[in-house]
Amino acid sequence: MRLQRLHFPIVLIAVFIAGVAGAQSPPAQSPSPPQAQTLAQKPGAVTISLDDAIQMALRHNHNLLAARTTIQQSEAEETTANLRPNPVILGDAQFLPIFSPSEFSADYIDNTAQFDLGVSYLFERGKKRQHRLQAAKDQTAVTRSQVDDNERSLTFSVASQFINVELAESTLELATQDLKSFQNTVDIGEARYKAGDIGEGDLLKIKLQMLQFQTDVSAARLAQVQGLSDLRQLLGYESITPDYDVAGAFDYQPVKGNLEDFQARALQTRPDLRAAEQGVTAANSQHELQKAIGKRDVTAQASYSHVSYSNSISLFGQIQLPVFDRNQGEIARAGFAITQAQEQEKFANGQVLTDVRDAFENLRTNDQIVGLYRSGYLDEAQQSRDISEYAYRRGAASLLDFLDAERSYRATQLAYRQALASYLLGLEQLREAVGTRSLP
Repeated sequence: MRLQRLHFPIVLIAVFIAGVAGAQSPPAQSPSPPQAQTLAQKPGAVTISLDDAIQMALRHNHNLLAARTTIQQSEAEETTANLRPNPVILGDAQFLPIFSPSEFSADYIDNTAQFDLGVSYLFERGKKRQHRLQAAKDQTAVTRSQVDDNERSLTFSVASQFINVELAESTLELATQDLKSFQNTVDIGEARYKAGDIGEGDLLKIKLQMLQFQTDVSAARLAQVQGLSDLRQLLGYESITPDYDVAGAFDYQPVKGNLEDFQARALQTRPDLRAAEQGVTAANSQHELQKAIGKRDVTAQASYSHVSYSNSISLFGQIQLPVFDRNQGEIARAGFAITQAQEQEKFANGQVLTDVRDAFENLRTNDQIVGLYRSGYLDEAQQSRDISEYAYRRGAASLLDFLDAERSYRATQLAYRQALASYLLGLEQLREAVGTRSLP
């Protein structure tokens, strides 16, 4: 023990010199830097990238497939709107001796009975069919843009869930590495305990700390499994095997561009804004259709009659007199609907600009936070943990100092991963707000 006390100052001086040299030299690479590592993949599992996941969701997501049928339904309504009225066939037989069957004869049919056969047709005025077809086409355009907006929302959901899986796997990798590293510390502690260098209390503190590392591994593994399961539901449950995995670099992705450029692009690409603009066009089409409906149609009829050896052709015409009902209520309602659509378009325009601004500010804030970690705090936490571990293993630092450095390192690494995930989620939010995944 006296020999150990004599060497204690020397060890402290050596540790201090090593720490100063490490601080002045270029930062040492950590065993697996979170900003450059590729996520570990399950052996033999099907792996998909983020682009693969988005394409699978666009092809197989059941909610999106259901939404796409609304386009087909709207196109079918175009067919209905373009149909012409069906002609009507008329026929009658009069003065038949139903209650005097004995009088029924060929002579009676020729001389007394009357037979009529005719056809009538409704002639639509005001170009109703053309207006119906145009209104249906405009509504189809709105529906198509709304489905495009569903695709935009689904793409964001898939990307967000993909990043959550990447965060879970990165956290699991960190927790596994920490557990393995701390297991070596436990082994060293047991050896020092057997050699009489530390007391039983210190050994128990080390073993209790081991529980935290094991708990972290279990929690991270659960988050990974649940994240993959939730992502699979978005991709289309039957479209991929249960043991699949994600493949990609959980890394910082710089983005260039200013707020004004993003907002200008969003005004051109956002499908929900396009749907609102098309809604104004559709409202105008409905207004024109209602005015056309106010024009009264003409029913024309031609009939052939046979009465008492006499054959004749009769022509008839019929039209309503628009004295009371001129469809004025529906015309007025359609006019107010135009105002409603215009106000909704203005709101959608402002919402697009607001979404882009919020997403841009969120991304910029998270970019600053990630930059703080990358500016040196990650390396400093690594060096502090390494110095404390080196000193503790050689008896030059207390157990509490080492455990505190270990907790600080673990907290810093975990906080960086969470900040990086928030940044990547903010990037996806900006892409969703702009309406395209292609950013400058």
